[in-house]
Amino acid sequence: MSKKLDEELAQALSLAEQQETPAVVKPAASGAPKPRPSRSIGLLATLLVMVGALVALFLVGFKEAAVYATPVDQLLASKDKLTGRKVRVEGELVPGTLAKRDSPCEYRFQIHGTQAALPVRYAQCVIPDTFRDVPSGGVQVTVEGALTAEGNFEASLVMAKCTSKYDPNSHEMKGGAEGPLSSN
Repeated sequence: MSKKLDEELAQALSLAEQQETPAVVKPAASGAPKPRPSRSIGLLATLLVMVGALVALFLVGFKEAAVYATPVDQLLASKDKLTGRKVRVEGELVPGTLAKRDSPCEYRFQIHGTQAALPVRYAQCVIPDTFRDVPSGGVQVTVEGALTAEGNFEASLVMAKCTSKYDPNSHEMKGGAEGPLSSN
């Protein structure tokens, strides 16, 4: 196969020498071929439509899934706007208000801010271990759910902040109940 190719190449060179024309083909004077402008504009328009659709999806489609985090006082101040929407509320447990009902299983309690208290109903049987009614108060709570038209809060999630016993000023643990991990 390579012999045949060599022979054809030799014949082509001899013909070129006989005609005295150069065997090298000159490139066209106009340069590289220009792309068709209609195809580039169509591609650009398609990309812009796709980006616009994604932005619209994020702005409109995920609006219902957004969760607003607010203190108790701000929630009650703007309750007309946030009634029925999924909201995360932060406050402090009002001492003596935590009550459990067994049938149907639910917890009821109140959380307060600086000015107002919010009654909360949590219709599940399990609460965090750190969520305890302490007579001295100070139990920080975050609840997630929706505010009803009556002004009650229907919680779907309860999170209690663990109070830290570490004092950064003295670099020691504060007094309190001894836990199972404490050293003797």
